[in-house]
Amino acid sequence: MTKYKSIFISDVHLGSKGCKAELLSDFLKENTCENLFLVGDIIDGWRLKRKFFWLQSHTDVIRKILKAAKNGTKVTYVVGNHDDSFRDLLPYDIHFGNIELVNQCRYNALNGKRYMIIHGDLFDAALATKLSWLYHVGDWFYDILLSINHGLNQLRTKLNMPYWSLSAYLKNKTKEAVAFMSDFEILITDYCKKYNAQGVICGHVHKAAIKEINGIEYMNDGDWVESCTALVEKHDGSWEIVNYLHNINKSNKIEKFS
Repeated sequence: MTKYKSIFISDVHLGSKGCKAELLSDFLKENTCENLFLVGDIIDGWRLKRKFFWLQSHTDVIRKILKAAKNGTKVTYVVGNHDDSFRDLLPYDIHFGNIELVNQCRYNALNGKRYMIIHGDLFDAALATKLSWLYHVGDWFYDILLSINHGLNQLRTKLNMPYWSLSAYLKNKTKEAVAFMSDFEILITDYCKKYNAQGVICGHVHKAAIKEINGIEYMNDGDWVESCTALVEKHDGSWEIVNYLHNINKSNKIEKFS
């Protein structure tokens, strides 16, 4: 078992068919921390409203988070856009035992830097301009891509080929998607600079990264739908993105990159 100072995960999308809840349960079982930050879109309220879908594995993730909190881990739930119904509670100081619900927060890391922790949807142009319907259309299209991706990877498994994400490929190759990612990163780092933070930790765009943008350290913890990644702070003050996606043969291989 690996013990970290802090673990950051987001975009789990419990309640959706794309959620890799079993892998997240394994990760939470094999890794412990003093601080667990749930950086938005943990529960997918959008999809649950359209059609209820919930597996035992999704409940298991909730139980592991609650168990961690009971055992002393400080859990901070940062609200995202897919679980935005929780924002109605945010005018109040919300604590559930050792779990705190926030819209955003700051974190003083072991490396001496102060980080803004925010899901990131507030910097999405479609939502910011009140065109939320457009975002829901994109979410619906993303569901289609995930369904295609599932069938494709079933075939790849039979051919003994590794997991491959169609939607991630399109995000990396489509000019509009690349431009959006760049705009998102600039907007969110500019926001942090305005509020005197040296870095930002976010999710939302499902693309894990550690980089410096305009003097601000940008860290995105990725997602648990495609990449199965977490951002971790070690006790020596260093940061790392852990890619926990099992290979097709379920050998529990953990690949790390930073």
